[in-house]
Amino acid sequence: MSKQATEVTHRLVPSPAGRIHLVEQGTGPLVLLVHGFPESWYSWRHQLPVLAAAGYRAAAIDVRGYGRSSKPGDTEAYRMLELVEDNAAVVHALGERSAVIVGHDWGSANAANSALVRPDVFRAVGMLSVPYAPRGGPRPSKVFAQLGGDEEFYVSYFQEPGRAEAEIEPDVRGWLAGFYAALSADTMPAPDAPGPHFVSRGGRLRDRFPTGRLPLWLSENDLDVYSGEFERTGMSGALNRYRNMDRDWEDLADFDGAPVTQPSLFIGGGLDGSTTWMADAIKAYPSTLPGLVSSQILDGCGHWIQQERPDEINRLLTDWLASLPA
Repeated sequence: MSKQATEVTHRLVPSPAGRIHLVEQGTGPLVLLVHGFPESWYSWRHQLPVLAAAGYRAAAIDVRGYGRSSKPGDTEAYRMLELVEDNAAVVHALGERSAVIVGHDWGSANAANSALVRPDVFRAVGMLSVPYAPRGGPRPSKVFAQLGGDEEFYVSYFQEPGRAEAEIEPDVRGWLAGFYAALSADTMPAPDAPGPHFVSRGGRLRDRFPTGRLPLWLSENDLDVYSGEFERTGMSGALNRYRNMDRDWEDLADFDGAPVTQPSLFIGGGLDGSTTWMADAIKAYPSTLPGLVSSQILDGCGHWIQQERPDEINRLLTDWLASLPA
């Protein structure tokens, strides 16, 4: 592990999940960093020292079900409102009353909903890769089932407990390497190749992953860190997030169409399917994110933006943080 990643303090703090593991660096206003799928606190290894040097207390968590955090056995324990309360509990366990929250991928939705549901705790929100889209429309499972025609969208593929686990867990390291490569700018399939987000009938998601080399942002050591965690924990805790999307739709009914009003930031990758599929959500930001300070699309960047483009992300994050009210 790099020197940057070892110069941190590891903690286990109480939360509704049981315990949440986090690493922190620096002193000052708290910035809570929330990873996505399939990652860990380690996804923020390039941000922790920079935020600390800029005068912030940066804390990167392992979301429940990941890494060293508790892993509840009930699938329903991974609904969004549970994750929101974990985040609030971490802030309070660190002796703070409020924090800025920044998330990537599923962490982006986690961060946005934390700001929406707990504005008393989260005073600003940064979202990486996945745009904010208010709750609304048809039940998510119905939407995803209609995507892909004769093929199956990966979110639908992840729904049945045990199904994706059976594909991933016999070769966690190889599967992760392919998944990371499939969504990275320098290794993703060509635009005219079969999409890696879809599964052919009777096939596997990994059938369309690129092979042969790692993306430039991912070293063999980095892959060892990620695969070592999932080999130890299994994949169910991570996959259970996808299995609660209909429950989230029900739980958040009172927030249908609701904007996030705190100061916000969005950064997406120009080659990331999340930003192209959700282009309409980005266009709606004047109404859905009325407190938006900055929205940036990084040309030629894939999905793992804080690892693919750490210097740019660090600059955008620290500039945005410096602009926030004290």
